[in-house]
Amino acid sequence: MTSVATPTLERASRARNADATRAAILAAGKLHFAHSGYEGAFLRDIAADAGVDAALVNRYFGGKEGLFGACLREAIRSEALFAGRRDAFGRGAAKAFAAKSAPAADEPMLGFRLILQAATSANTAHMLNDAVQERFMGPIRDWLGGEAPGARARLISALFIGLLVEGRIRDQPLGEPERSQFIDRLAPIFQSLVDN
Repeated sequence: MTSVATPTLERASRARNADATRAAILAAGKLHFAHSGYEGAFLRDIAADAGVDAALVNRYFGGKEGLFGACLREAIRSEALFAGRRDAFGRGAAKAFAAKSAPAADEPMLGFRLILQAATSANTAHMLNDAVQERFMGPIRDWLGGEAPGARARLISALFIGLLVEGRIRDQPLGEPERSQFIDRLAPIFQSLVDN
């Protein structure tokens, strides 16, 4: 398998820094799993790109499944959703989805590719469900509160997934006036789910 380029640290400094070693393995794992899926990624290649011995992957993550689960939890982040005012959530989310599609190498797209890989594999779908519940659905339900927070969180999640796919396959950024129309129509849909 061809090596996937990852940010590397000096092996000597990594030997003395467990956090840096763990981070390097995690970064290499995310790249390999996003590009090759769970079945197509190999621990020896991940370890080589991280600049460590394959035994360290087992030591830090307990094996391939543990590393994949850690990569998913790292890729699914909902904290940014809760920054800012509740009454501005809809417009902010709509503007984010109206932005130019990010290159495949960007971190958000890498995480999205990893999630898509997990969703399409029988071996990893349960890990994806666990990570989504822990890192996305649970925090959103708690933040939403009010009436039927579970149903509203699920609708927000479904909108996000659909819009992420649309943004990923979009061949060019939205131009005006379509971009403004997109935001104006999408913002109230998101906001209605936040406002109850």
